[in-house]
Amino acid sequence: MLPYPSGDLHIGHAKNYTLGDAVARMMRMLGYNVLHPMGWDAFGLPAENAAIARGVDPAAWTTENILNMRRQIRLMGTGYDWTREIATCEPEYYRWNQWIFVRLREHGLVYKREAPVNWCPVDETVLANEQVIDGRCWRCSSRVQRRNLSQWFLKITAYADRLLDDLQCLDGWPERTRTMQRNWIGRSEGARVRFGVERLDEGIDVFTTRLDTLYGATFLAVAPEHPIVAALRRVVSPTQLSEMDAFAESLQSRSELERTGLMEKRGVFTGAHARNPLSGERVPIWLTNYVLAEYGSGAVMGVPAHDDRDFDFANRYGLPIARVVVPRAGEEPSADDAAYADDGLLVGSGDFSGMASAAARDAMAERLQKMAAGGPSVGYKLRDWLISRQRYWGTPIPIVYCDACGEVAVPDADLPVLLPPRNRMQEFLHTACPRCSGPARRESDTMDTFFESSWYFLRYLDPHNDAAPWSEEAARRWMNVDQYIGGAEHAVLHLLYSRFFYKFFHDRGWVTGTDEPFERLFHQGLVLRDGEKMSKSRGNVVGIDETAERYGIDAMRLFLLYVTPPEDTSNWTDEGISGRVRLLGRIWRASTALAVKRDGGIPHAESSEDKGLLRAVHVAAKSAIEETLSRRFHYNTTIAKLDELVNLMTAAASERPDSAALRYAIDTLPIVIAPFAPHIAEELWERQGHATSVHLAPYLTPDERLLATDEITLVVQVNGKVRARLQAPAGVSESRAAAMALDDPNIRAHLQGKQIRKRFYVPDRLLNFLA
Repeated sequence: MLPYPSGDLHIGHAKNYTLGDAVARMMRMLGYNVLHPMGWDAFGLPAENAAIARGVDPAAWTTENILNMRRQIRLMGTGYDWTREIATCEPEYYRWNQWIFVRLREHGLVYKREAPVNWCPVDETVLANEQVIDGRCWRCSSRVQRRNLSQWFLKITAYADRLLDDLQCLDGWPERTRTMQRNWIGRSEGARVRFGVERLDEGIDVFTTRLDTLYGATFLAVAPEHPIVAALRRVVSPTQLSEMDAFAESLQSRSELERTGLMEKRGVFTGAHARNPLSGERVPIWLTNYVLAEYGSGAVMGVPAHDDRDFDFANRYGLPIARVVVPRAGEEPSADDAAYADDGLLVGSGDFSGMASAAARDAMAERLQKMAAGGPSVGYKLRDWLISRQRYWGTPIPIVYCDACGEVAVPDADLPVLLPPRNRMQEFLHTACPRCSGPARRESDTMDTFFESSWYFLRYLDPHNDAAPWSEEAARRWMNVDQYIGGAEHAVLHLLYSRFFYKFFHDRGWVTGTDEPFERLFHQGLVLRDGEKMSKSRGNVVGIDETAERYGIDAMRLFLLYVTPPEDTSNWTDEGISGRVRLLGRIWRASTALAVKRDGGIPHAESSEDKGLLRAVHVAAKSAIEETLSRRFHYNTTIAKLDELVNLMTAAASERPDSAALRYAIDTLPIVIAPFAPHIAEELWERQGHATSVHLAPYLTPDERLLATDEITLVVQVNGKVRARLQAPAGVSESRAAAMALDDPNIRAHLQGKQIRKRFYVPDRLLNFLA
């Protein structure tokens, strides 16, 4: 995942880039064509806020940060293809943001409407729902407010079913991430019910997954922002209208989380009533704080006997509680001190009484459909993606407003709409209509930065193309992304939006093959410092530059790959990194102890020590290959194998300096360590007289003959309990294994006085006596 150019990288960033670089280097050395690019997610609030605080231009601040971070990423020894580098704040890139926006709009996936939005008072901009975490801004953690603004939306809900259904195909993704997206989309089977409103032609639609409780609806809960409220103003009394206005005003500054989860459930009776379409009963209409206009239909039927939230609300305001579902046949309905929320048998529900809940839901939906008062329906938690931002540093939205022509998209030939200098905004806003040439006004909002990061990986394929965002030929060759590495915090933001964009591109024929952008996804863990999260305020941030200066980059890379499996949280300690420095010292000393005379083959080994050394070389290489091709990336196990190999080399250099096995190990070690410690590998390789880079050499192919062992450890059990571990020849027969076991004093002691009734043998692994 491309980084935000915040100014300085630390060890947490290095964990991501080191892992990806090791994978890329391994795949190249295994013979694959590898595209490993880098770019910058360069628009956004942090740059604008930092620039304002420093009195500089956001572009200058961003460029300065990119220069520094590029230097640091190069310092890490990463093998990126810098000819493909992109920055999303460059006109050459955001021109295609605007082009994609226009294409989405042409296909009915862009619209503008007034809506209650999440407003960050610190950053002074709108936030998408996915950017509000526990009622607070995802960037600055300030409490989010609600405001009504005219906003641009992308109709991601049009792809809800595909985004949900295709998750099952992403078996290369972490299950936790797929579950998060599944829950965020939140598809639910249910029914739509229309309640007619007395004295009005309009009705109120609700969506419910518990249609079987319809006869128990004793009130309707409506969001104060619901369109029906404007119609109700015509039929309610002045007193009730005043109470409604005051209630709505009290919620203006409340976030969605506060209204749905933190605040006490409150409401005000409108004085109006609706009619239950099946029972015909009058149902009072209430404005409530816990129903939101943007979720579902903005209204719910209150069934206090069978919903905990409705139960609390009904008790607070003295509303009726009508129990219409009971657990068992013959049980009388009663008003308990809690809601009964499970399925059961219907009572007090007209001719549906006696039916099981599931059957009643189907029958009621069918009747509502015949009455044109509802029917089966599907609901989603997912809402359309709000992309408007009231900030300067972002992609200008390519729309102009003309009194004669209305809302007009900027023609492709006039793209990009360039972001003007901050002091020329008024001049920028006044323009000519591209359709009639009359006076017009530009859209002043900019795009959410997640817009440009939802397709950037395609621009890497063709970064200098000025005729298209990417060539279809390049997309056919390279897409989809084989391996994507980044943080799990993007599960319902970047990763969901990218899937939406890619499916749209696939529908247009701009990409072929699968309509999913990322074949495999890996989330790296965090890096702590002595058990604490790194932050500037704590003064415990481990920087790239200081690490390179004090320990060296290869030591840093080996530590980050070795300390834990990459998906786990790592703990940076001075002791841990020092251990990797010592390993590099041992590698250097063992590899430069004698001149290498290469003959190109694996030498014959007579002694067990030399056989063990040759085997250790190939065990390490096999581990690296298996961890790469399996996509586990547990290079910590590979580096542990390297530790063992270097220990054997050190011993051989001291005890057997003329060993052919040692010469072979020295010769092959640069290849084995190259993906993980690229600098020392290159240095050792060059000292051996090679004219080309070690990173262009093929990786070592493990020799199965060397991997085979002459001896195995046989576990011996008596009645299922381990009583001995014996060294035995590989491939030992069951009878020979039993004879060896019976010669062992401990086995004889545990069998004394017992009769062996049966034995179980797993070749080369286990022998179990049942006695």
